[in-house]
Amino acid sequence: MTGKSNGDGTVGKALEVLDRVAAMGRPVRFTELLEDSPYPKATLYRFVQTLKNQGMLAYDPERQTYAMGIRLVRLAHAAWQQSSLAPIARPHLDALAADVGETVHLAQLDNAQVLYVDKRNATRPLEMYSSAGKVGPAYCTGVGKVMLSYLDEAILGPILEQQSYHRFTNHTLTDAKALRAELRAIRQNGYGFDREEHEPGIICVALPILTAGGRALGALSVTSSVERQSLAGLEKLVPRVREATQAIASVSRDWGFPDQHTSSEKVETN
Repeated sequence: MTGKSNGDGTVGKALEVLDRVAAMGRPVRFTELLEDSPYPKATLYRFVQTLKNQGMLAYDPERQTYAMGIRLVRLAHAAWQQSSLAPIARPHLDALAADVGETVHLAQLDNAQVLYVDKRNATRPLEMYSSAGKVGPAYCTGVGKVMLSYLDEAILGPILEQQSYHRFTNHTLTDAKALRAELRAIRQNGYGFDREEHEPGIICVALPILTAGGRALGALSVTSSVERQSLAGLEKLVPRVREATQAIASVSRDWGFPDQHTSSEKVETN
């Protein structure tokens, strides 16, 4: 835990504890949380007990461990239904995957990262990082780059500063200047590629899901491997993928995805 949410008060600190339990990927003991906690023992214990009382954490008295609580499942399902493109995109993903025979991803931007919200496996599945619910880098994935390419500069600039630019492969773009050049080309073409930038041997073609005003709600990609596809081969699928993105965008207009972000939020106080 890093203490980054100090400005968010008690709620932010408690959520950091929840994030830490989630990152462990298994039930954890209180002593494990305490090892790298920036908070005193009593403070950390109070956060943990509050999260447990609210159903955010589940406690196993026999093993004396904490795990993610069932309330989070209900909240996640509600968020998936209300904020994710997945429910309305499902039939279009099914049809696209059946037509192309390759892996299809649906993704949205989550702050400065890519959130994979749905996935259809290829007829011959590939071993790869992505799966629904996982978060990946935006700067070196096809879906990430096409969504970045449609951001206004006021939003794009800070997001580019947050990218790690870690070199995953020899093809990874490792600085903002190179990425900006790539984003300009994507914006001009209307689609982009992952050229083994995130995982060796994995390539994709990706297109944005655009509102009528040109804002990217998300992105679709068709992913394959260099052993059975080429970038030229994937490029031939662009018209079919565009058909799917346009269909999803059309349906999304009736599902509360606004065409533009509001410039300000009104906060009511009692």
